[in-house]
Amino acid sequence: MRVGCPKEIKNHEYRVGLTPGSVREYVAHGHEVIVETKAGAGIGADDDTYRAAGARIVSTAKEVFEKSDMIVKVKEPQPSEWAQLREGQILYTYLHLAPDPEQTKGLLNSGVTAVAYETVTDERGGLPLLAPMSEVAGRLAIQAGATSLQKANGGRGILLGGVPGVLPAKVAIIGGGVVGLHAAKMAAGLGADVSILDRSIPRLRQLDDIFNGRVHTRFSTIDALEDEVFSADLVIGAVLIPGAAAPKLVTREMLSGMKKGAVIVDVAIDQGGCFETSHATTHSDPTYEVDGVVHYCVANMPGAVPVTSAQALNNATLYYGLQLADRGLKAIAEDRHLRAGLNVHKGRVTNRPVAEALGYDAYAPEAVLNVA
Repeated sequence: MRVGCPKEIKNHEYRVGLTPGSVREYVAHGHEVIVETKAGAGIGADDDTYRAAGARIVSTAKEVFEKSDMIVKVKEPQPSEWAQLREGQILYTYLHLAPDPEQTKGLLNSGVTAVAYETVTDERGGLPLLAPMSEVAGRLAIQAGATSLQKANGGRGILLGGVPGVLPAKVAIIGGGVVGLHAAKMAAGLGADVSILDRSIPRLRQLDDIFNGRVHTRFSTIDALEDEVFSADLVIGAVLIPGAAAPKLVTREMLSGMKKGAVIVDVAIDQGGCFETSHATTHSDPTYEVDGVVHYCVANMPGAVPVTSAQALNNATLYYGLQLADRGLKAIAEDRHLRAGLNVHKGRVTNRPVAEALGYDAYAPEAVLNVA
């Protein structure tokens, strides 16, 4: 199979779908790999490094899309990219379709087979291709929040960990999954006063054991949510419903009860955000203010640390990527975890939460693949 890797074109996106190490693995499996020139510049990998790994370098993204049977990316295709996709081609990348009707329409019109990293599952019911970026984003959320809390950046002017004789900042984390866990590790490590809210009692027990009392755990009710959000200096939105739009847990009305200069970091913004006042921002203009509350809603947070992120992502995506390259649609048909990743195929939506969010009919992957 010809496997193509174009350069990412989303604002301040420096990650790359295939690292040179991953290219070597695809080549070792007998595949031809086509990489757009300077695709790896953001991680310090030049064209010669890719050539040494066995890739063929081409000068434009158009050549990558035209010549490849499978496209491996990081972020969802932009309009100029989905226009170049075609039926019979496999797209393997993050998609986050539920809050993005335009991209969904573009993919449906292209006829492409689109496998979304964020809905591929594993034996434990986890999301193994989303997890590494959730780890990065959770940790970055605290760095971003701490910076946004600085007075010059519009925040309250409070140091996350305080100093002897001065209380630390209060951090409320909504959601105790991978993002929430890693955000809590960073915040607690810096000395903040941290609370995690979740609706799973077993998960709260796990978190309590992990942190051994250093972090407060709280069952998420409307009352609990208001208590924590109103008293917090920094609120992290870390809620995920796989494939579906994130629930709006913090309303516009609730902002009036928050401290002036408090900061919201909405890590769920890829799925539409869990704050009613959230809208996607970029690394070049990451924050805005609503009712005196600073919002940080960058939709590709891990892109800020591409060397770490690209390596972590490739570690996770390589196995299934090789399965797709080796066996094509058969890999999807025969592996239920890859089937969970199939979001679009030949003009049909094959992921139920996406279909329900956008008003499409949902087709079972088994019914549309038609693999002999």
